[in-house]
Amino acid sequence: MSTGVLLLHGSSGVPDLDRARILAAEGYDVLAPRWTVRHEVPLESFPVDELAARNERVVVMGSSWGAEAALLLGAFDARVDAVIAFAPSAYVWGRNLEDGSHASAWTWRGTPLPYVPFDPDWRAEDDPPSYAGLYRRSVLTYAGEALAARIPVERVRELLLVVGGDDRVWPAGEFAAEIVRGRGGLETSVVTVAEAGHRAVLPGEEPKAAGQRMARGGTDAADRELGALAWPSVLRVLAGS
Repeated sequence: MSTGVLLLHGSSGVPDLDRARILAAEGYDVLAPRWTVRHEVPLESFPVDELAARNERVVVMGSSWGAEAALLLGAFDARVDAVIAFAPSAYVWGRNLEDGSHASAWTWRGTPLPYVPFDPDWRAEDDPPSYAGLYRRSVLTYAGEALAARIPVERVRELLLVVGGDDRVWPAGEFAAEIVRGRGGLETSVVTVAEAGHRAVLPGEEPKAAGQRMARGGTDAADRELGALAWPSVLRVLAGS
């Protein structure tokens, strides 16, 4: 059975070419598009069509904001058989615009998805800044919006979450727990290491250095431990077993 993998990067804007290489070495048809992290990105702009046309299965794998997109594609696009989400979000988030307003990060079939705005009064207290507190506070400040912006993860067929317990970009561990609750009795695999941060490092790849200056948590050793622990589960999902 042939499997196509759509590999979505995070806010760094840099495709995960190391990850694409090791997945391709396992025999999978991998697309790792570069996409602009901005507001109202059409989910249909990701090349699910291309993968579905030449494969029997489609798996979407994403990290951080790419995991947000991966979960949404798994929920809305019936051709997606499984999702592997590294450092996932439980919500759709907004993007701040230059004029001080904000908009949804994503659209589906031309309609912006409900989103959680960022709390304008939040300020980072550390350097480099950790933004986990911003996400926590925004969910509390905009509780009504957060309820509407919850990703409908109960629609995702098969789901693997890979989570660092020391993620300081956003509270991925708390989001993962919400995702598990949101799926009710549906089976959800979760791989976590308490000391790992935002970026797991799979066997055969190097840590990514690109992206905004911020605290990401974890250590090199713990991030590699998380990647090594997750790798067998990643392969299991890709194999459809």
